[in-house]
Amino acid sequence: MKSTSASVLDRLFDPLSRLLTPEVARRFVDHRFDATVQARINKLARKCNEGQLDDKERAEYETYVHAIDFIAILQLKARALLKQTPGV
Repeated sequence: MKSTSASVLDRLFDPLSRLLTPEVARRFVDHRFDATVQARINKLARKCNEGQLDDKERAEYETYVHAIDFIAILQLKARALLKQTPGV
């Protein structure tokens, strides 16, 4: 099942990755959340690990997790582009 999910994600993200210029790819690779957002994610992660999230917090945390997954895939595609484009 995992390989099917991976191939679906590849079919979705490959066209997007072709839109990346080297400059945009570098910006994606360097992207980090600001300190306030990162602190909130850390707090929710800690509460999740302790089984202490309420429904609203769980929904918020799941949204962060999905967004982080999306960003991580784009960063992976951006790194691949930069590797294929030496000297840029």
